[in-house]
Amino acid sequence: MSKVTVVGAGNVGATCANVLVTNQVADEVVLLDIKEGVSEGKAMDIMQTASILGINTRLTGVTNDYAKTEGSDVVVITSGIPRKPGMTREELIGVNAGIVKSVMDNVLKHSPNAIVICVSNPMDTMTYLIHKTSGLPKERIIGMGGALDSARFRYFLSLALGVNITEVEGIVIGGHGDTTMIPLVRYAAHRGLPATELLSQETLEKVAADTMVGGATLTKLLGTSAWYAPGAAAAQLVEAILHDEKKMISCSALLEGEYGQNDICIGVPCVLGRKGIEKVVEFKLTDEEKALFEKSAEAVRKTNAALAGAL
Repeated sequence: MSKVTVVGAGNVGATCANVLVTNQVADEVVLLDIKEGVSEGKAMDIMQTASILGINTRLTGVTNDYAKTEGSDVVVITSGIPRKPGMTREELIGVNAGIVKSVMDNVLKHSPNAIVICVSNPMDTMTYLIHKTSGLPKERIIGMGGALDSARFRYFLSLALGVNITEVEGIVIGGHGDTTMIPLVRYAAHRGLPATELLSQETLEKVAADTMVGGATLTKLLGTSAWYAPGAAAAQLVEAILHDEKKMISCSALLEGEYGQNDICIGVPCVLGRKGIEKVVEFKLTDEEKALFEKSAEAVRKTNAALAGAL
């Protein structure tokens, strides 16, 4: 029996739970929120699709009762205030650091062996906070950002190429921020054909730029943070772990020498399986890409410095 807890029944958390249930990723999913009735209502709504869609996964909504999360294999943390138009992810650090730390304390009381996926923003810094305060081994703490950024990259690539999105390859590394993520254009491809041979330099630069502001664009249009793709990206990580898929997905991982970095959580390609992060894959970067990654790491470290009071 596999069990997943999603903490936070807002748009992202509820979407993650819905994807997990619809795709029958786990036997049991618990959706937990601090606000009375929200998780129960959303869980009930989702479960009323079960007979229509032929779903066997069980979803339970609970209000702040972590005892119901006992024995979870994976815990997804989406708690925190979302971005509003004009806000950066970094502006959320003060409030969300306290929330994430409190959630982790409660999670570990009931599921000490869980693998933790952090979605809360600023995601790289919140992932780092969990590393510094939880005592969990590094392979069991994963930040979601790169999975979402890479999905957005593939979306914009597919539009530019005019092809089926499922046949497009593309990965994003670096910090999960509008100015820190690095779409690796050189590695983008359509069924093995390099995108650099299929699209002009100008088009590729626009694809990369659209990817980097993908979240801000949606926040401006929606009036709040996006949720369908972030929720699905978190569910993708859960599935790769529970099903031991050995899938390479970009996510925020604690680096200990990889890519020339130490003591930082930042987006890099990782092989995910039943143990969590089973391997950090080091792509060969050009001097220009290395410089961009170094700049991205510096920006993440600057945000991490604001955690001093929470550590």
